[in-house]
Amino acid sequence: MVSLDALVVVTALPAIHHSVGGSIGTLEWAVNAYALTFAAGIITAAALGERLGRRRVYVAGLALFTLASAACAVAPNSGLLIAARAVQGLGSAAVTPLALTILASVFPAERRGAAVGIFGGISGLAVAGGPLVGGAVTQGLDWHWIFWINVPIGVLAVAGSLLFLPAGRPARATGAAGAPAGAAGAPAGTAGSHGGTPAPLDLPGAVLAMAGAALLAWGLVRVGESGWGDGLALSGLLGGLAVLAGFVAWERRTDAPMLPLRLFSSRTFTAASIAAFMSFGAIMAAAFLTAQYFQLGLGYSPLGAGLRLLPWTATPMLVAPLAGALADRIGTRPLLVTGLALQAGGLAWVAALATAGPAGYGRYVLPFVIAGVGISMAIPTVPTAALGAVAPGDVGRASGVSNTMQRFGGAFGIALASAIFAAHGHLGSAASFTAGYRPAMLGAVALSAAGSVASIAIARRRPAAAADSGLPTETEDGAVPVSAAPVRNAADL
Repeated sequence: MVSLDALVVVTALPAIHHSVGGSIGTLEWAVNAYALTFAAGIITAAALGERLGRRRVYVAGLALFTLASAACAVAPNSGLLIAARAVQGLGSAAVTPLALTILASVFPAERRGAAVGIFGGISGLAVAGGPLVGGAVTQGLDWHWIFWINVPIGVLAVAGSLLFLPAGRPARATGAAGAPAGAAGAPAGTAGSHGGTPAPLDLPGAVLAMAGAALLAWGLVRVGESGWGDGLALSGLLGGLAVLAGFVAWERRTDAPMLPLRLFSSRTFTAASIAAFMSFGAIMAAAFLTAQYFQLGLGYSPLGAGLRLLPWTATPMLVAPLAGALADRIGTRPLLVTGLALQAGGLAWVAALATAGPAGYGRYVLPFVIAGVGISMAIPTVPTAALGAVAPGDVGRASGVSNTMQRFGGAFGIALASAIFAAHGHLGSAASFTAGYRPAMLGAVALSAAGSVASIAIARRRPAAAADSGLPTETEDGAVPVSAAPVRNAADL
């Protein structure tokens, strides 16, 4: 349910615009209000779960997400819809990191891997199917129902959690990372809970990060709509930078930082974090734009748009497991550099083909498949590269940072695409939308290409098999190499 909402809205955006009005900036906030609160809340919610009990925080997150979904469905205007989406993101932030750690704690070690794998597969399927489900529901019923369908599912999930999940804090076997055994990469240990010690909270850090990112996103879109001479736009950009500078200063001085800056002393971790930010920025920007382009530019229905995105969105379900196995043999750097370059090339090809009015869809299939194969190579290897760059005791923190960078990257990508679109086109006609779509897609291309370039800095490592055979394995900063098999966390999909 939470994974589905990552992209379910994109195919409903034209219908939402027709219903509540507004500019491309309004539509951007219908997506980014969710993304920003989600990103800022992940690590804090995980720490809160360690302090108050996982089931309690998990159920509260489910309930909040469900209530916010109902509020989205009945929102009479864009302002209330955006506010409800922000609350929905907070609920998702509580559910996502705790779902995997609860799952890992209730299954015995011999069954945990299979359970986590099934969880990751279902989450990936939900993300891939988001545009299709959103299009089908919007066309068959109404855009309000993409939110209403969450309500009965959420009620059942809350009831089931209260009935079947352990009431207290589940007993967990902690390793050096402070995360449940077998759940490497689960962000529940992100705040540094060890041996049952409640994880500290960094609420000021979360608020500063969310406020700074929101101001930057608003300023970017405002610049696209009004130009660089607009005082409010410049105030938003400068204010966002100032708040983010305050966030960095706070993280340096607090004893329990949301974003442990010392992790970035590792070149590989820094490069992997940049790749995470850029890759998800490109994905969200392209999905946000293309779902609308297929409807407003080419005249397809919402369902038709969702179906036509499948060569791109569904490819990771087929290719990502193979990419994870290949990374075990050759390491993460070649897959990240090549994969993000392929996605950049595929999206650039789509932008070059874009025309207004009826056009044959077949010409878009190959570039979308290329982009899909590219991102399939990056999805399982970005978090693995990040986790392999840190010491064992920091794996939980590194996972939380990687997840947070992905979510903030997605929000930035949508804001950047919206700003470029607003500077070159508008929502009035197929021709005007296409005029904005082409350069905005090049923004997504630039993000993916930047991620590819950043990935070159990832340390060259021998595969895990080489380490097992006693051959030297290249690491940095005392890190212990980890397998490059996919990290099956819903937040990584």
